[in-house]
Amino acid sequence: MARLATIVVLILAAGTARAQQEDATPPPPPAAPAPADVNADVSARVDDLARQLGEAQARLDRQAAELRALRADLDVQKHEHAAFRVGGFNVTLFGFVQADAVAYSAASVDEVNPSTGAPLNETRFLIRRARLRADADYGYLAGAIELDGNTVSGPTARITNVEVSACWPRCAGGKPPLVMATLGLVRIPFGFEVQEKDYVRLFLERSNVARAFFPGEYDLGARVQGGWRALRWQAAVMNGHPSGDKQYALVDPTASKDFLGRVGADTRPHPRIGIAGGVSALYGTGFSRGTASTKNTLVWRDANGDGQVDITEILGVVGQPALASRTFARYALGGDLRVTVELPRVGPLTVYGEINWATNLDRALYVADPIAAGRDLRELGWYVAVTQQLTRWCAVGVRYDRYDPDADARQQVGANVVPRDKSFSTLSVVAAAMIQPYGRLSVEWDHSSNALAVDVTGAGATLGGDVLTLRGQVVF
Repeated sequence: MARLATIVVLILAAGTARAQQEDATPPPPPAAPAPADVNADVSARVDDLARQLGEAQARLDRQAAELRALRADLDVQKHEHAAFRVGGFNVTLFGFVQADAVAYSAASVDEVNPSTGAPLNETRFLIRRARLRADADYGYLAGAIELDGNTVSGPTARITNVEVSACWPRCAGGKPPLVMATLGLVRIPFGFEVQEKDYVRLFLERSNVARAFFPGEYDLGARVQGGWRALRWQAAVMNGHPSGDKQYALVDPTASKDFLGRVGADTRPHPRIGIAGGVSALYGTGFSRGTASTKNTLVWRDANGDGQVDITEILGVVGQPALASRTFARYALGGDLRVTVELPRVGPLTVYGEINWATNLDRALYVADPIAAGRDLRELGWYVAVTQQLTRWCAVGVRYDRYDPDADARQQVGANVVPRDKSFSTLSVVAAAMIQPYGRLSVEWDHSSNALAVDVTGAGATLGGDVLTLRGQVVF
């Protein structure tokens, strides 16, 4: 029995040792993943890295665009703002000079206009613009005054822009305020080209349609404007006779005012692409001056040229009663669009254009008077332009514009009355060498066509003309 008990004890001890040895043995390694699982994991990691790389590139593009904008703002501040304080106002000074040399003009003759006495020679040197501007702001209040001197029609000194404004939020800042109300001699809020600054525009002058509808670009009135995110809006009530009006510059012969404005957007859907555009409208009242009464008179016409008075050469002219002055309605609707693409290592490529429909609005090139014409004058003008910045040292541009001051014009040809084309058109090609933002030397060739000419028979004809102009500009 003792021996049996000893054997049982030994068997139990051996079983316990074997169990402890099995517990101490490490588990077998996991099975290796299948090749398909490895490929899927690598592909997911590659996609994740590509996504992160794309996000990093987008951030770099945004930062590059912000850096370019910051540099542009610094350049603008560097040359536009010589700031000092007067009382509580921050005052900044700015100016520029544009000196022209008209090297060639096909329409130039050594003669004077018999009705006005103005010289008809256009091959000359002149000061096109010499501007000095002072801006003052006091947080929510701002003011500006701009003076101009030129020799376009002899030595001239004048005020071009005077503004008193109130803003909310503050007037100062890189973005437009939400609301800004202005009273004074202000830029006309219609379209793009009328509001483009003269020293920024690459082309020497504005298109025919802009100079016909809004000559001088400034008018007396009240304007409200603002911006929110990409939205831009402007509304104004004005006298309706801009500073370049051929008849009533900066005066108003009627109690009625012109109402006009523009609604648009200015956005950057991509760091290298900018898109801006808008729609403009105008409703106003024009003025047709009446005539004084005349008396009955006798007129002698020496029909046979003998210097003797014959009874058949004496004519009676019946006097006419006075005609009172009258007013007439005028309208305009316009649209503008501008696309800018930042090209690497070169500079911005800009494509833009504008189209304007109007009735009785021409105040400079072919002054509209529907009372004298006996009908409304429908007008249409448009232009398209392309400019390319070639580094900071050079820029080139091409623009074509066309303007029809009377879409319903007619003329007598034999026994028939047929339509007559009275449109103007100009093809402009400009190249500029520049040192931004301080100076620019430009040369522009303009080829113009004018359908208001007549031939030797008295029929309508188109008159062509070329002008070559050099301009030096300095901004200070």
